[in-house]
Amino acid sequence: MWAVSRLTNLWIHGTFLFQFSRLHFRLKCVSSCSKAVPCLSEDCDEFLPWLERKAGVEISSLLSIGKSGHGRSLLASKFIRAGDCILKVPFSVQITPDKILPEISWLLGDDVGYTARLAIFILVEKKMGQDSRWVPYISRLPRPGELHCTIFWSEDELDMVRKSAIYHETVNQQAQLEKEFLAIRPVLDHFPQIFEDVTLKDFMHAYALVGSRAWGSSKGLSLIPFADFLNHDGFSEAVLLSDEHKQISEVLIRYGKFPNTTLLQDFGFTLPYNVHDQVQIWVGVPQHDPLRMMKLDLLRKHCAQTVTNTDGFDSFKTNFTIKEVRSASRKGKGIPQPLRAFARVLSTTSVEELEDLVSEAAQNDGRLARRPLQNESREIQAHQFLLSQISQLIQEYEVSIKSLNTDKPTSVGRLTIRAQMAQDLLAGELRVLKSASTWLKNYCATLSTAEDQS
Repeated sequence: MWAVSRLTNLWIHGTFLFQFSRLHFRLKCVSSCSKAVPCLSEDCDEFLPWLERKAGVEISSLLSIGKSGHGRSLLASKFIRAGDCILKVPFSVQITPDKILPEISWLLGDDVGYTARLAIFILVEKKMGQDSRWVPYISRLPRPGELHCTIFWSEDELDMVRKSAIYHETVNQQAQLEKEFLAIRPVLDHFPQIFEDVTLKDFMHAYALVGSRAWGSSKGLSLIPFADFLNHDGFSEAVLLSDEHKQISEVLIRYGKFPNTTLLQDFGFTLPYNVHDQVQIWVGVPQHDPLRMMKLDLLRKHCAQTVTNTDGFDSFKTNFTIKEVRSASRKGKGIPQPLRAFARVLSTTSVEELEDLVSEAAQNDGRLARRPLQNESREIQAHQFLLSQISQLIQEYEVSIKSLNTDKPTSVGRLTIRAQMAQDLLAGELRVLKSASTWLKNYCATLSTAEDQS
């Protein structure tokens, strides 16, 4: 049985508290041979006692560190009731940006953010090795090669997710991290005894550790030892994944309502089925449209985004985010109204039709083409355009997924793991696209039937 609870965190008198509330239950069978079954970890037996000695107070009487299908995890071996405080971590044992060495901090500009500062802290402590006061914590952080955030993927591995927006987001993130590293490199060079051997890859690893583990706090960001071993469950605020035989439960929380693109890019994992998955699609005004310039001007005035090609010509493409459409017969929630409005503008074939859209917007809330076109044939045409765009994407996604060939993995190495993550990501986005396609087909069919009857 999984006991599911809502988990709240509080900052009280300099202490970070986790508390359970609104306890409820969800039944689910967990096989004793499942990879998800948690177990205690011998290599972490000393970590909690060390942290409690450092803090001078008890951190938790309900939790211990172990391993599960999620990796290093927090396990509960005692019954947790609604309202129980399951852990409390004083500020004194939290790592915040102001704990960076003063001589380094003094040289860093105000433009160096919290994440980069904490990354520098980790690099310093790793260099100190056994002399670090934080070695029991630093030594238990994921090592290079154990993080699967997409910034660490090779070009061939990234090519597996080229159809997804995560591809370009990752390329941009890699470039941004390189820019940040080059900006702080002169400061690091002042301390060659610490940073002489530090590379961009080292910085990226430390940066990713912070980005995937830190909590927002009154100090900007905080690394909270022990609390950052909590793992993610996408369906509720908190989950107890229990093994009745071993009398151990794994405590999971929800990091946020994130799609697999965010989970993979920022945290290095995916969910096989993620209810928050979404897809970005790009649409533009065709070059051959005789009303192209008028449509471009109209769309610019209504804040659509312009993208310029490398050849210098204005391509006027804008991206929209589609979420899963839960019902094929309702209002199409999940397909953004601005995307449908964009399609209506594209479907117009005369200056008069465009002027009518402008007049209608002025008479209502000022938003362009948010209502169905009075000309039902033109309304059908607009949505058939969207359907054709999405149908093309569906075909491309299916080809990409088929090329992954994850049905019969020959090993469990890094490439196999990342191929499965790519599969989860693309399959979720394909599911979203198919839900939008189903709704658009139903909408066009309904309009066609009404048109035939009129």
